[in-house]
Amino acid sequence: MYALVVGAVLTLFAFLLLTGQYISDGRVLIRINEDHGLHAGDLFVVVGWAVGMTALVLVTTSRGSLRSS
Repeated sequence: MYALVVGAVLTLFAFLLLTGQYISDGRVLIRINEDHGLHAGDLFVVVGWAVGMTALVLVTTSRGSLRSS
């Protein structure tokens, strides 16, 4: 249950950061529509989200191996 909550929070956090207005977005890498796109400054958020989700998966999958020790 906690893993689902953490995953939802990380996903919402990334969504809010990516849809926000930044002072320096950087150049547009991928245009989603006329008003939105993936900017160079957004890569930090995407990488952070991926690292967080990977850590979440590792924590939830390694828990079983700790119990058997």
